[in-house]
Amino acid sequence: MICVSKNKSLLKSQNLKIFGQGKLNGIVEISGAKNSALVLLAASLLTNEKIILHNVPRLTDIEKMGNILKNLGVNLIDKNNKLEIDSKNISIKELPYELVNGLRASFFCIGPLLSKYGEAKVPLPGGCNIGSRPIDEHINGLKALGAEIIIEERIVKAKIKGKKNKLNGTHIKLKCPSVGATETLIMAASLADGRTTIENAAREPEIQDLCQMLNKMGAKIYDSGKEKIIIDGVNKLGGCTHKVIPDRIEAGTFLIAAAATSSSITISPVIPNHLEAVTNKLHESGSRISIKGNSITINPRELKAVNINTAPFPGFPTDLQAPFTALMTIASGESKITETIFENRMNHVHLLKKMGANIKLNKNIAYIKGVKTIKGMDLVASDLRSSAALIIAGIIAKGNSKIYGLEHLDRGYENFESKLKILGIKIAREFNNKSCKESKYKIDQEPEEIPKCTAA
Repeated sequence: MICVSKNKSLLKSQNLKIFGQGKLNGIVEISGAKNSALVLLAASLLTNEKIILHNVPRLTDIEKMGNILKNLGVNLIDKNNKLEIDSKNISIKELPYELVNGLRASFFCIGPLLSKYGEAKVPLPGGCNIGSRPIDEHINGLKALGAEIIIEERIVKAKIKGKKNKLNGTHIKLKCPSVGATETLIMAASLADGRTTIENAAREPEIQDLCQMLNKMGAKIYDSGKEKIIIDGVNKLGGCTHKVIPDRIEAGTFLIAAAATSSSITISPVIPNHLEAVTNKLHESGSRISIKGNSITINPRELKAVNINTAPFPGFPTDLQAPFTALMTIASGESKITETIFENRMNHVHLLKKMGANIKLNKNIAYIKGVKTIKGMDLVASDLRSSAALIIAGIIAKGNSKIYGLEHLDRGYENFESKLKILGIKIAREFNNKSCKESKYKIDQEPEEIPKCTAA
């Protein structure tokens, strides 16, 4: 895998050169889900037995999480897209800030460490700057399970109260269906004493994947994928072999790219019902969608403007809002894109406007009037999903583009440009002596209409 310590600075000196007005054709192999693999790695801390994970995507975020586990004493063996994880020699210590910073998923470790070892010290998480993502729901849920938690100098210190050194099952009602909080509390409750119920739980497929693996390990979790999840705590968990589900966000990104370029492609393997909100909107916007087993084929027709509102699963995913916005810039008619999950996830809008898109932004609502063409430009992506949106825009644009900010892209898309090349897109990764911050391609400061919020 990529060496993160060196790679971050190297990625900042790289860009993708895209030759515009390309067409896609062929079959795309979809990688394992990043957001699932990250939490499954954290869940491996719950057992002393070996966990074997298949279909693990090769991403910088996965590498960072692997380094965090290694720092705890976990033995990791990486064989292409398979990880063997052995946590029997783990030593409890504070996770170092330099490993945790920039990877929000690192906070998932608090639940397993607390539940299995009785204590945990985890720095407050980082990640993409797409808005406030508070950990209040995580903290309140762990307190309800019997943990004593204090936050000092941006370190969350959690400890189990009482002599039993076990969390106690309880009833938890989340104020909002937070994916991270739901996953953290499921892992913590799996070794708690007694039954835990989580109401208003998130229903995302990645949560269902976590519960499936935990049940293979001996957990007793019921009704994952529903708004109320029940967990009967067990004394210990064992090892297992598990295959990570396909990445629905990567799959949706390629479907959107195909629709944007009037191209017919097939994506596989996928779980079609994980993509229903996306394929419904693509169908509404003029594409024919065919589903056969674990494959989806898209045949675009005339692209029509449609409205979307992001929402928790099974609604339209916030992670595909930016790519879909890029699609709507050339759709016939007017569309409205409403972001309801993160308040700072419209950073791509002013970049698309530089390319010639007709977009008016009012807080978290983008009003788009479709144009015939947009023009290629040299731009810097500010987060993971905006990087995908700019690449799609570069593919449909007239002329060439250079997209910087690949340290974001490589967090969540495995071999993205290689897959696009296989589909027929002219795209190349360029290596430069200067970073994007030093280059002439640095973008202007973000306009005042985009709020600046630091992720919790």
